[in-house]
Amino acid sequence: MFTCEIVDTYSSFLAYWAGVQGRPLDDQIEAWATEYMAPWPELLAKQIDDYAAQGVDWRQIAREKVFPYLPERLAAMQEAHSHLLELCVPVYARAQQVLGFESSAILVLHVGIGCGAGWVTPFGGSPAILFGLENLAECGWRDAETLTMVLAHEIAHLAHYHWRAQGGKPIGTGPWWQLYEEGFAQRGESLILQAETWHQAGRAGGDDWLHWCESHQGWLAVEFLSTVAAGRPVTSFFGSWYDICGRSETGYYLGCQVIKELEQRLSLTEIALLDSAEASSKPILERMAAR
Repeated sequence: MFTCEIVDTYSSFLAYWAGVQGRPLDDQIEAWATEYMAPWPELLAKQIDDYAAQGVDWRQIAREKVFPYLPERLAAMQEAHSHLLELCVPVYARAQQVLGFESSAILVLHVGIGCGAGWVTPFGGSPAILFGLENLAECGWRDAETLTMVLAHEIAHLAHYHWRAQGGKPIGTGPWWQLYEEGFAQRGESLILQAETWHQAGRAGGDDWLHWCESHQGWLAVEFLSTVAAGRPVTSFFGSWYDICGRSETGYYLGCQVIKELEQRLSLTEIALLDSAEASSKPILERMAAR
């Protein structure tokens, strides 16, 4: 029996927050690490190490982008937390049935320091998805419909990594890998829910997100290709704190179009096991750019 275990830290966050919300920002941040995160040292280390790998000071990020906004985001975090508790198990079961992957996982609900609304990574010796309630609230992803999409997206990531581990294939790095893996998860989101879904379009003010991406598909492909060719980071295509022409996460749309084209000749599991993200994706993007 393959199941998902939920590690819910939110009540501990509320207890911590009740004691620090009137204190200076730096005190709140230190207490987040030493008090709230104390029972989950691996969760703390993952977040701090993620920023360290980027050469970024996690305290500065927390000070500038996370903690000043927590008071206004508490209601959204509460709503997202409640929905996730209801949705995690049924959506996970549905994803396993639709995609046909067999793996148990841990799903962690926490208030972090901006490492992501969802992050697939080992935790407690098992495959896991870390759900950052602070990022979910920031993106406006608080209702059940949007959170179902976010869950499906992250579970598709988990299935991708599971199949690669089974096939002895490594997890890649770099811009082409990011386009491929996020495209895979975006396509998996739709397959799991058996409808074309885009959780990015659920962001506040993002009503025209999909239409804009569709109408600028060739232009986006050109921009991605030129960004990679120049050796510049592709953060503006994927990061929720960045945007292109006011639209965040347009790389998910591009990547999904790549996966859809690959599906014309490969099964989803075959796509999951591709050896080179660049060799598989770049020609497709070049054709998009030329249209």
